[in-house]
Amino acid sequence: MKKQLPECLYAITAENFSNGKDNITVVKEMLDAGVKVLQYRDKYKTKLEKFKQCQQIRKLTSEYGAFFIVNDDVDISIDVASDGLHLGQDDLAILKARERVGDIVIGISTHSPTQALKAQEQGADYIGVGPIFKTFTKDNVYAPVGLKYLEYCVKNIKIPKVAIGGIKLSNIKQVSNFNPENICMVTEITSSANIKDTVKQALEAINGNN
Repeated sequence: MKKQLPECLYAITAENFSNGKDNITVVKEMLDAGVKVLQYRDKYKTKLEKFKQCQQIRKLTSEYGAFFIVNDDVDISIDVASDGLHLGQDDLAILKARERVGDIVIGISTHSPTQALKAQEQGADYIGVGPIFKTFTKDNVYAPVGLKYLEYCVKNIKIPKVAIGGIKLSNIKQVSNFNPENICMVTEITSSANIKDTVKQALEAINGNN
């Protein structure tokens, strides 16, 4: 039976925004804090360096029962047997990726209704919706699409939505009010002095406990 993306907080690695800690250290802290969906993203390492880190993270996520997604790299996704692959608009097309990775979860970043509808039609298992707010996590980042695009996707796209981009503890409630299946946080978690507490607050906000 094909796996499905769990509906919960979705965390992404960002070693350049991790207060000098490497991805493995941060991943351990996130998993200890209760993160159940984790995407490995690193735009600056060599392929071998990324592969070695993903091997370690695959082992950790398996031990913690967390869902592991590899960003962009089909080869690494296959080699470490990740649960999912996340694609950008400039990466391999969904249909081609599906031929390579088989029956795992495939998600794709979208920034407009046209992209969202196309992703759904081409068999994506979920879409990234964003960036909701301004973000500096990646180079050549798209301009914010705002909450109106999230609202459109929630109302019109049937596959799961992952809200992403500039989401902090200070604005996560605005996002969670639209009830996307997942909310993604990156630097708010990776750069936190207390990852456990940050994840706890994020989960409380998503679950409506604030």
